[in-house]
Amino acid sequence: MRATQRRPSGRAATSAAVGALVIALLAAAPAAADERHRVEPGDTVWSLAQRYGSSVSAIVRANGLDGRATIVVGRSLTIPTGTGAASSQAQSSATRVATHVVVAGDTVWSLAHRHGIGVDAIIAANDLGSRALIRVGQTLVLPGVAASSTAPEATASPGPSSASSTARTVTVAPGDTLSAIAARNSTTVAALARANGLTNVNLIRIGQRLTLPDTTGTPTGLVGDTFLGRTYPTEVVASANRHKAALLARDVPSRAAMQRLVVATANAYGVDPALAQAVAYQESGFNMRAVSPADAVGVMQVIPASGEWASTMAGRRLDLLDPEDNVLAGVLILRSHTRSFADRAKVIGAYYQGAAAVRKHGLYPGTVDYVRSVTALMTRFG
Repeated sequence: MRATQRRPSGRAATSAAVGALVIALLAAAPAAADERHRVEPGDTVWSLAQRYGSSVSAIVRANGLDGRATIVVGRSLTIPTGTGAASSQAQSSATRVATHVVVAGDTVWSLAHRHGIGVDAIIAANDLGSRALIRVGQTLVLPGVAASSTAPEATASPGPSSASSTARTVTVAPGDTLSAIAARNSTTVAALARANGLTNVNLIRIGQRLTLPDTTGTPTGLVGDTFLGRTYPTEVVASANRHKAALLARDVPSRAAMQRLVVATANAYGVDPALAQAVAYQESGFNMRAVSPADAVGVMQVIPASGEWASTMAGRRLDLLDPEDNVLAGVLILRSHTRSFADRAKVIGAYYQGAAAVRKHGLYPGTVDYVRSVTALMTRFG
């Protein structure tokens, strides 16, 4: 006996027909076309993601960019703006929301890449603002991430090793460098290399487990504790000593090479190269190994907190011990001050004193001397 099908009638038939039509129209609708953008001075992957409503990770994938998300002026980039993936991610985010407690060394960039989500998504979910600053101990929402994926090992937090009750290990996360791992774990690149038998400190891989050496031998005495009449806290000086030891243990470019890097970076990001050179010379004499008691690092003498701010502008984690990243951090900070102040003296003063203090108090007497010196140097490099 053959079964007979009953045809829907009345309202049911109408609803079925409408539903079928909607599905057909959605299937036939073209996906939003990707945008094309030619890189201009000052562009970063971060700024392009914000401008086009895309994400850093999507732009990196679409253009085969390296882990540092480096882009070059004049290059044509594909900017993914399709709505399919975005809507899928939004739907997933509604049911899968995880949290992460910020540990030393975390940045919005490193968390985004570690968990495969966009920097902009973390900023929006946590209302971080344009500077995307986070603090140790802060709890962040990670939109679209399953709670199980935020286990301690995934966050690269140090934990006990199964091999020893006293040894600690850390898992290399995307964007990590040996110097960054050393800095946030109170050790040095050389000590990490020895503890793990590394012959090339520049070659570590994502997911690799590194043994953290005993920190009782953390270097001291490489950097003093007083600068311009101010004595800095013990923890700041200790960090400065670690950074100095790390820089002494690695090869760095010559002063002439660093000067050329300053000029090239300033030109690429729309900053007056004479200004960038004058600041670099005033700060360090183009010496990449320079570290102050305030834990100002490298040619551009950038402190870690300012490095975090510069990282948000770069759209990726900047390693202040890396020559290129150090210069980029300083140039991006100068660019920000240039956009904030019409008066060049205030631009220079903000680099030395801080933009907020310049707005509130004007230039301190010591800052006036600094501005005078940098301005004179600009004629030398102009």
